[in-house]
Amino acid sequence: MKKYFQNLIGTLKNSIKTWDYFVNWEKVFTNSSELEIILNKLNYLLGKEDLKMEFKRLYDSNPDIVKAFPVLLAVREKQLEIFSLNDGSSEFFNFGKNKEENDNFEKYYSFLEKSNLINLFKKEGIKNLVDYVIGVEVGLDSNGRKNRGGSLMEKISESYIKKLCLQNGFEYMAQARATDIRAKWNVEVLVDKSERSFDFAVYNPQNKKIKLFEVNFYNGGGSKLKAVCGEFKSLYDELKKQDIDFIWITDGLGWYTAKNPLEETYNHNEYVFNLNMIENGILEELDWK
Repeated sequence: MKKYFQNLIGTLKNSIKTWDYFVNWEKVFTNSSELEIILNKLNYLLGKEDLKMEFKRLYDSNPDIVKAFPVLLAVREKQLEIFSLNDGSSEFFNFGKNKEENDNFEKYYSFLEKSNLINLFKKEGIKNLVDYVIGVEVGLDSNGRKNRGGSLMEKISESYIKKLCLQNGFEYMAQARATDIRAKWNVEVLVDKSERSFDFAVYNPQNKKIKLFEVNFYNGGGSKLKAVCGEFKSLYDELKKQDIDFIWITDGLGWYTAKNPLEETYNHNEYVFNLNMIENGILEELDWK
């Protein structure tokens, strides 16, 4: 198989975003609906002149309203420890439990004031806490885009691996550990990390051999890219000694910040591909006999 590094670096993709990359709307609406009743109770307080008195009245009859406080601050934790810069002390709040005897509205009203959540309830604040929390959930969900990006690369790569296997009578496994491979195909894989999981393993039942895959996509640069190159060079050598092909599928413009280590690994490893190469059928060109 003829190798030409410019073919790899020159055809990297800018993006692999699909429509479900941006927001997991099902998760957003599920999370917000779980608090909808409580949020509608808190809506009663919006714009009230004597907020403290009205908060006491609502809290005394509905102490569960405080369960919504963390998400109003865009945090997932049900328990918060607040550190004081003045005296070095800490104050603890548990928003996930039922009201206890020593709990009182003063403690939670103080939380509203000190966290500045009280601004939401002023006349010039918001109009509906349910709508506000949907916006918060969208923001929190955006933190998952990095993971979704990695999942998208796996999803795209899997579509080609699955097609390859269907056409050739191969079998494959996603998130394959050495123990899983041994249990399913009776093939021994000695790895550098006891719990190492390969993104994919493809098994040819005709010759009882496997090929192992790692896939990733990098939008941005950083030291991690150089470290990945070093790791996959060593992994390639380790698997080659066992007569196992290691195939690395990687993409993304982040590699423009780490061309040298990528080229070094490309020249060292036999199989380093990007999505454009996969789309053009390079997996079919591998030796599967």
